[in-house]
Amino acid sequence: MSAPSPDPGESAPDEAVEAAADTGDGAESVTAQLVPDAEQAEFAAAEPTDAADESNSGAESDLAAVMAERDAYLEDLQRVTAEFTNFRRQTMKRNTDLVAQAASRLAKELLVVLDACEAAVGQGVEGIEALQSQLLGVLSAEGLTVLGTVDEPFDPGFHEAVMSEESGGDGADGPAVAEVLRTGYAWNGRVLRPAMVKVRG
Repeated sequence: MSAPSPDPGESAPDEAVEAAADTGDGAESVTAQLVPDAEQAEFAAAEPTDAADESNSGAESDLAAVMAERDAYLEDLQRVTAEFTNFRRQTMKRNTDLVAQAASRLAKELLVVLDACEAAVGQGVEGIEALQSQLLGVLSAEGLTVLGTVDEPFDPGFHEAVMSEESGGDGADGPAVAEVLRTGYAWNGRVLRPAMVKVRG
């Protein structure tokens, strides 16, 4: 039996290694082919790190921009909310004032009716006193106040002095209302018409 012949594919690498071993340049060439260059390896390893840093920096920049935009929208929302609240408060106050003024004008127009009722009662006309009392009751419930009572202290804010008389005492208590010549009225604290009075003292 004859010995098996060597495989040409297996002997070629061995011959290349043996040939390269005979010279130093060959050894370096084989080493360069088998072992990656160190600098190239470091550069290849550094590339993903630089890319990751750039990616993180871009993400942080985008996040800062989004937060700044959010803060701007929040400030605008707060400003608009405050303006709307002030507008609503002013509108409600304006409406309340308009209603109060309208009611005050109506009450002032009714003073003529009250004066007529008072004069009729003073002349002894029957049936007017009940009407006067009912009208005063309705208006008083809405804010009407009668001004001018005998012996109350004189107040120029509520009384209009058209006559005066000497006080019988020492006048230590100050001037007072001696007689009411025409009843005065106030509406929710606002004087519609001062009482016309005679002052004593």
